[in-house]
Amino acid sequence: MSTLRTPRRRARPALAAAITVAAALTGPVSQAAPAASAAPSPGAAGLGDPVFPLDGKGGYEVGRYTLDFDWQAPRTPFEASTTIRATATQALSRFDLDFAGNTLHSVTVDGKTATAVRDGDELVITPKAALPQGKVFTVKVTYTADPTQIRHRDDAIEDYGWIPTPDGTVLYPQPDGAKMIFPSNDHPSRRAPITFHITTPPGLSAVANGRLTGRTEQADGRVKWTYDSEQPLATQLAQLAIGRFTFVDGTGPHGLPIRDVVPDDLVAPTEEYRKLTADHIAWLEERLGPYPFNRYGVLVGDTDLGVALETQSLSLVPKADLLGTRVDAERNLVHELAHQWTGDSVGIKTWSDLWLSEGHARFYERQYSQEHGGDSFETAMKTAYTSHDQWRHDYGAPAEPTEPNLFKRMRYDGSALVLYALREKVGEQTFGKIERAWVTTYKGKTASTQDYVDLASKVAGEDLDGFLHPWLYGTKTPPMPNHPDWVVAPVQG
Repeated sequence: MSTLRTPRRRARPALAAAITVAAALTGPVSQAAPAASAAPSPGAAGLGDPVFPLDGKGGYEVGRYTLDFDWQAPRTPFEASTTIRATATQALSRFDLDFAGNTLHSVTVDGKTATAVRDGDELVITPKAALPQGKVFTVKVTYTADPTQIRHRDDAIEDYGWIPTPDGTVLYPQPDGAKMIFPSNDHPSRRAPITFHITTPPGLSAVANGRLTGRTEQADGRVKWTYDSEQPLATQLAQLAIGRFTFVDGTGPHGLPIRDVVPDDLVAPTEEYRKLTADHIAWLEERLGPYPFNRYGVLVGDTDLGVALETQSLSLVPKADLLGTRVDAERNLVHELAHQWTGDSVGIKTWSDLWLSEGHARFYERQYSQEHGGDSFETAMKTAYTSHDQWRHDYGAPAEPTEPNLFKRMRYDGSALVLYALREKVGEQTFGKIERAWVTTYKGKTASTQDYVDLASKVAGEDLDGFLHPWLYGTKTPPMPNHPDWVVAPVQG
């Protein structure tokens, strides 16, 4: 997610306290398999993330989501269902899904009616019979979806959930808004492929992550669109948009399919900057290696939403970002594209690892901008260095956010500064090797802050934990290598 413009814009303590400290410190991992004879027990209500303790669920792993949406009109409720194929990682007496903001109709497990109870953002499901460890099972939830459901954050995210457009919608599920769209295991460490079936009225198109696999005109004139995400993705990276769109096809490096999805009246006004995507991909491939997915495109949002989003293989970019200066447009486009490597392909294990996603995207965005008419990268980093102690005080160290300040300045320029410091420490050539090793080693996986520190140490041939730990967790900003004249401003307030 890029944040070039000025931002406009729960956990239940008792239950959160019951979640293990180990999960909070090391990040969500697949639960150790209990003995086959263990009595059925409830799956964990949350994964113990240090920022959102109740997000994500335990006791099962999702194999695939299938979404069926019968879209009607903007801001109009419509019938929907979500089918989840999952595998029990323990003997389950009951399990939870993250689910909010929709009218529930029915829940079945393997075709049999299950008991379902709403508890805030939790959907607690008790199947008719316990699920043995290792069992592959199917959950189907039918509900009325409400595309007016939006929540607000007082950081760079602003509004998230269903974001209305004049003739449809786009999705902004980051950080944990997917639960407003469909019942899910809504945590960035829990990734699964998604099949989308979206039925639209005549004249409207639908788009989602991945590849269009079917388009069927029905007898009543409505059209059913089917998309396959192709690769697993985190729920915060899901995209599903409906509107009067033009699909603009192109080709990137090595024949990579590029398909932009543009509101009809914005095709010509946004063309100049959208045409740069192939060059942006080539520039990033020189630094990070091959683009990690099967296709890419820009979804132009006909909305006043103030920020873009790196929805996997189809970045959402608000129209204003493409109607201004070339320097600003390219910063946003490169930022969201860089996320496809760092944040999408290499996912984060906990929300505390967000600096790895946003810091990398901001690092390459600023580097590209400097080379293409924008501000000096070094000057931007010097400015960030000056403010770093203040940001630590106000927003937490780069790898220690709290929920209210998750998407504040520290996770952007403040985190890019950590990578800049590492480059100054090890040299540009070694840093480049670290970066390519990072996106190669963890392609299609999730990784943590410690994973990055360990890999950087291995590639550099020296223990970098002592160098990086103060940058990532300390209350005071360390000296910047090679820049003894850089000074951190005193903390105010």
